[in-house]
Amino acid sequence: MREISEINELIKTRMSKIKRKIVVLSGKGGVGKSVVTANLALALAWHGRPNLIGVLDADITGPSIPKILNARKQFLSVGPPGIFPAIGPLGIKIISMDYLLPNDETPVIWRGPMKASAIRQFLAEIVWGDLEYLLVDLPPGTGDEALTIAQSIPSINGVVIVTIPSEVSQLVVRKAVSFCRMLNLPIIGIIENMSGFICPKCGVEINILRYGGGERIAKDMSIEFLGRIPLDQRICEASDKGVPFIVEYYETPAAKAFMSIVEKIENIFSKNQSKP
Repeated sequence: MREISEINELIKTRMSKIKRKIVVLSGKGGVGKSVVTANLALALAWHGRPNLIGVLDADITGPSIPKILNARKQFLSVGPPGIFPAIGPLGIKIISMDYLLPNDETPVIWRGPMKASAIRQFLAEIVWGDLEYLLVDLPPGTGDEALTIAQSIPSINGVVIVTIPSEVSQLVVRKAVSFCRMLNLPIIGIIENMSGFICPKCGVEINILRYGGGERIAKDMSIEFLGRIPLDQRICEASDKGVPFIVEYYETPAAKAFMSIVEKIENIFSKNQSKP
């Protein structure tokens, strides 16, 4: 068993090889955060960065990233430097508790300290190598996993908050923003997911949920609004089948929204880099 100081040094060494660490957070469940994380990773990789994007599935009790990225048949491998992540589409490197469970029916029945320990072990032992981006997919809320990530990863470059247009979601977004500010985590911006429904027959967008809630709360809290992702039944179908949505349906409004959001994120980083 490694000492705490040794784990801290290992985490520092591993993370130093990663140019940008982005945490994806939501105040509540059911907003499609993991699907958004997976498709942002695909968009970044497709943007000319094959093999330079990683995703850490920090949802210890409900891992879903390997399924969404069609990488459940891949394996972790072990070598002298540590544990090597599984490889998904476009060379995306993936680590998830899903790879350590014997079957689909096995639950992870752990209290907070055990989950925190697992996350720190992932951060210390996984050999990511040189990455342009590491996306950390957190479980809903601001509990143990979110706090562990915030306190363990040195120099997190930013947080993306995912919400939906409902009033309840807007309320918990405020809590997520407060969490980030209390821990001095820079917020990149807010994404409004499930914003309007694209009719599969005629292609017309219908606002079946409230519209513009994400943009309103971004404005109220002086945060960048990154964009809206419309509801598209093919996103759900692609996730269930493990088919990369933005690759399979790159001409759809939702896929274009993901690409646009990635461009915004990159522009924000470029602007921040150019500041004296």
